[in-house]
Amino acid sequence: MTNHEIFMKRAIELAKLGWGKTNPNPLVGAVIVKDGQIIGEGFHEALGLAHAETAAIQKARQDVGNSTLYVNLEPCSHYGRTPPCAKKIIEAGFAEVVIAMTDPNPKVAGSGIEMLKQAGIKVTLGVLQEEAGKLNEIFSKYITRQKPFVILKAAVTLDGKIATYCGDSKWISGESSRRYVHRIRERVAAVMVGINTVLRDDPLLTARCEERECKSPLRIIVDSRGRIPESSRVITESLNSGSRTILAVTSQIAPDKEESLKAKGVSIIKADGDDGQVDLQQLMIELAKREIDSVLLEGGGALNASALETGIVDKMMVFIAPKIIGGSAALTAVEGPGRALIADSILLKTVTVEKLAEDILVEGYL
Repeated sequence: MTNHEIFMKRAIELAKLGWGKTNPNPLVGAVIVKDGQIIGEGFHEALGLAHAETAAIQKARQDVGNSTLYVNLEPCSHYGRTPPCAKKIIEAGFAEVVIAMTDPNPKVAGSGIEMLKQAGIKVTLGVLQEEAGKLNEIFSKYITRQKPFVILKAAVTLDGKIATYCGDSKWISGESSRRYVHRIRERVAAVMVGINTVLRDDPLLTARCEERECKSPLRIIVDSRGRIPESSRVITESLNSGSRTILAVTSQIAPDKEESLKAKGVSIIKADGDDGQVDLQQLMIELAKREIDSVLLEGGGALNASALETGIVDKMMVFIAPKIIGGSAALTAVEGPGRALIADSILLKTVTVEKLAEDILVEGYL
């Protein structure tokens, strides 16, 4: 591993400290190196706070003039919630800036790099680019397509079931897998389930972290006819959990039910689909307007099937447990009519496999 890679690795690790706090901004870390030694570090801690480059400059132990800055994302060149970082870097007198990847934001997209070069600063681009790209895959989708990055998560048995024929599903995955899921819940802006999951399990859908506080995501319930009981925990405990609830419905919801839910603090999004179901593509557009950059879909087979067929899913995370349920009536992760031919199967790309205690996590992109 080269020195550039060592210091960039550190910048990426720092960026991860902003996990769950910067949405819809990217995760960014910065390291300042002078004479081979780190003299300053920083990361983007939360939306509206200093960007990583500024934080690192402010925390530097000595003058940063003629030093090298490592940052996992191109410094911004425009005024947003904070001033442009490229300008700050130029004023600080850096000799070199090493960048993992260009900023996909159309407002930047290379202009930050160009500003640095025009100021006479040496720029090295592409160090650990693939790792940096995966770190900010949520931001890249959201900022370029104005839609949330959607992760479909499922916990299945070895024979592909998510619940028994009686609907029992606790617990298919092991404790390590469940902790992992709570970590992902903390990272994303929202978690989404269908109304059947609420009616069956009455989940709270918060993020729970061991020995520390963590941010819970916004909860989205897809409920075309507005059948959700007002006693559901996602409604009654929304204030205590610090997480808001959005109900995605169609015009089939009764007006008095809609007003009652709004009075309890529930936000309503109407997205009428042709089949009387919620139009998931339109829902994604409406969520992006609310700066919701990412959704963890923890739906049942019906909602998962609709999400895949309508093309809103970007990534799948499937936790496979070494258990066998059996039964033709047992529920599977993707229901609906399915595909008639193997050749028409939905194919995942860039697939990885990871062992989590007794379970196996398979990840892939659509």
